[in-house]
Amino acid sequence: MIVNRKELSWWERLYLPAIASGLKVTIRHFFKRKVTMEYPEEKWSLPSGYRGAPYLVKDQEGRTKCVSCQLCEFVCPPRAISILPPGPELQKEAGNVEKRPREFEINMLRCIFCGLCQEVCPEEAIFLMKDYSLTGQSREEMIYNKEKLLALGGVHNDTIMKWKHKAVEAGRQEAFPVAEE
Repeated sequence: MIVNRKELSWWERLYLPAIASGLKVTIRHFFKRKVTMEYPEEKWSLPSGYRGAPYLVKDQEGRTKCVSCQLCEFVCPPRAISILPPGPELQKEAGNVEKRPREFEINMLRCIFCGLCQEVCPEEAIFLMKDYSLTGQSREEMIYNKEKLLALGGVHNDTIMKWKHKAVEAGRQEAFPVAEE
């Protein structure tokens, strides 16, 4: 199919109308309010539905709340979470917590900040923090291990204190045995 195009006039061949319209846009933007932000000093306000990066939290006694159930690892769409459960040995410093992960890693380069890991966690051990500037010099720095995740996540003040409550109940049962009739 042949398209017939009209011949350009002398004025149109000079491209002056196109240059003039480009200058008009430039001058219009020149007098507008500036939108440049001084980044480290000024930060963006995050929208209410923003989901940040996932981090692990500790309980009030400084123990990790994760019980190595691996639900977050199974539900993670990009497979960014990797958990190595503990072996059969008992850990005295863990208190009444049955299991806690030997290794817990989140690859922040793979993480898509979907929030599924927080939703599926039965112990509320993973929380999404409202940050958006995850930086690193290499790929290895962007793989967060358990210690780094706990340091960034901090302590979650829980009103239930599940593990301490079981210890108190167990102590009461031993202190006040129920008489059998």
